Amino acid sequence: MKRMWLWIFIAVGGVGLLVAGCQATRAGYESAPYKVVRSDGKFELRDYPALTVVETPMANPNGSDGGFMRLFRFITGANEGKQKIAMTTPVFMSGSATNLTMAFVLPAKINTAAVPKPVDGALTVRELPAGRFAVLRYSGGRNAKNESETVARLQSWL
Repeated sequence: MKRMWLWIFIAVGGVGLLVAGCQATRAGYESAPYKVVRSDGKFELRDYPALTVVETPMANPNGSDGGFMRLFRFITGANEGKQKIAMTTPVFMSGSATNLTMAFVLPAKINTAAVPKPVDGALTVRELPAGRFAVLRYSGGRNAKNESETVARLQSWL
């Protein structure tokens, strides 16, 4: 069984931190491409190209406000083209307590200009710029304690 990654971006001193918590899912999803620049056990420094995403605001950090389903409806045809778009990994969650977002990475074959317009006004299509990110994968669910401990370990490694 493959894993689907939930990645949380945190900007620190020009290098993003990427905390990856996992949940089991079905095999066969396209993942965002990256190049490993440095590897040290569970820690990695990765370069990502620009990525096209569809994103939505979230009311709370646990994602229980329907954000995931808004994004899922978009890729299953709730868009102006009624186009179905393949599910990909990871699912990005970013921002602060007052500005949280969740985003799906769109398949590489769909460039930003070719993405159908969302019918839900809460969704936005945009391109994330290329960047370098420090990554640490950890087991367990997404909660403040796991995130805090993992970010501290990642910052210490950097």
